[in-house]
Amino acid sequence: MNKIFPNARAALEDIMKDGQTIAVGGFGLCGIPEALIAAVKELGTKNLTAISNNAGVDDFGLGIL
Repeated sequence: MNKIFPNARAALEDIMKDGQTIAVGGFGLCGIPEALIAAVKELGTKNLTAISNNAGVDDFGLGIL
């Protein structure tokens, strides 16, 4: 398994499935995995359950999902 990917989308495209539970790190809007969150949105994954200490705000952080 190659563990080096050219971008966040490539890292997720074979493992993200509808209905998954994901844990998202960060504190508030600091230190969040912005590229990974954007990749989840681009992939169109649906019905996710996100475990996080903060859902972000509209159009930023987990709020974009």
